[in-house]
Amino acid sequence: MKYTKSAGEKSTVKLSIAFTEQEWQDAINSSYLKVRGKYSVPGFRKGKVPKPVLENYYGKGVFYEEAFNSLYNRYYPEILSSEKDNFTAVGEPELDVEAMNAGEGVTLSAIVPVKPEVTIDTYKGLKIKKFEYNVSDADVDREANKILESQAKDEEVTDRACRNGDTVNIDFSGSVDGEKFPGGTADEYDLVLGSGAFIPGFEDAVVGMKKGENRDITVKFPEDYQSDSLRGKDAVFAITLNKISEKVYPELTDEFVKGHAGAETVADYKKKVRERLERNAVMRGRDETENSIITEVSKHATTVIPDAMIEAEIDKMVQDFSYRLMYQGLKLDDYLKYMQLSMEQFRGQFRDQAEPRVLSQLVIDKLIRTEGFKAEQADIDAKIEEQAKSVEKTVEEYKKSMDKRQLDYIANDIVITKMFDFLTANNEFYTEGEPAKPAKKPASSAKTAEKPAAKTATAKKTAEKPAAKTTTVKKTTAKKDEKAE
Repeated sequence: MKYTKSAGEKSTVKLSIAFTEQEWQDAINSSYLKVRGKYSVPGFRKGKVPKPVLENYYGKGVFYEEAFNSLYNRYYPEILSSEKDNFTAVGEPELDVEAMNAGEGVTLSAIVPVKPEVTIDTYKGLKIKKFEYNVSDADVDREANKILESQAKDEEVTDRACRNGDTVNIDFSGSVDGEKFPGGTADEYDLVLGSGAFIPGFEDAVVGMKKGENRDITVKFPEDYQSDSLRGKDAVFAITLNKISEKVYPELTDEFVKGHAGAETVADYKKKVRERLERNAVMRGRDETENSIITEVSKHATTVIPDAMIEAEIDKMVQDFSYRLMYQGLKLDDYLKYMQLSMEQFRGQFRDQAEPRVLSQLVIDKLIRTEGFKAEQADIDAKIEEQAKSVEKTVEEYKKSMDKRQLDYIANDIVITKMFDFLTANNEFYTEGEPAKPAKKPASSAKTAEKPAAKTATAKKTAEKPAAKTTTVKKTTAKKDEKAE
């Protein structure tokens, strides 16, 4: 076997893989022995038909496909291994028969999508938005009062109309141009008014209804609604209000927090709540600032991303969405039927997000290789010691519970932290409404190349139903040991 390579279009490499006549015939013979049991010829026992008889009965090329697959599976990984310093495949190749001449063997062509090279014009001296979040007394009170929800009781209301915050039990039937549509009808549906679970205008129109009242309301589906048949359309919903309930909460007292929060007093409990919220605010600001850094640097990056990388990223996003549906007791296939979407249409909704996410990954990898950020053993040991202390174990005890995946994560986390520390030191940052602060003197760094796995920037996706909306889908790769709630 011999091969040649040449640059292809849109970050691809073309491999021309030539096999001698002997290699080709050996592959055909091997394929015959492997698959002969699949074929039958009158007068012969299955699996015992001579090769020339099968070729005559089914055609000369009966074993070609299996032979091609055999050669590909044997030699393609070897080629990728030998070319690992020249390119990295990021998807399956497009295969074709380039030449097949009797007595001369065959030549396969493989168009391989490869990891593209990235050019970054600059990543120092940029003006980048910094995110900071403060915790107010109102935030603390709101969070502290959440503990009361577990002990809240629903009580029916009969002496007034419904208002925001109430739970109403309704029957509704929706139609567009006089025709009912899938997902627009339900009986005895519990809806929390003001929750934003239904399309804009629906819940506002229900507010003010009384038990037993019937009402027809008209709302408009959003222009960006997922179902093409409903997008931007006016819909009429016939509504019957069956029941109104309101939540009655206990009081937040010293006695209550002793029994439900493990605190001696309300003041102690709120102090712990504030500390937690402030930690989360710091982590949220840090994560969003880091995403802001990569987004800004990506504006100065140039590359050609192969379709295979974008499709692979869409695969991840679809899988993540599917997992989130599972937590709600839904299957993706059922969701697509409900939304009247094909898988192709559904995947198309992620495409605009997929490309910048891939670019962010490529930019991070380029920065790490260019500046030579590495996780030294001393860094890893310090991180392990820190984590061991956090779970009240000795370093030796903690190491026994670790596997290679965890060690790789720690090394990757250290490299990413070094990269963001470097970018923070070499760029200007400003908060909303404030002028940019002067950048610090650029820090020096090594130039050795190393490629730990890159972390991605945060991406969000919200999907709506014909009447109700699903929860916002977020996909964030953690950059530190802790995650903001």
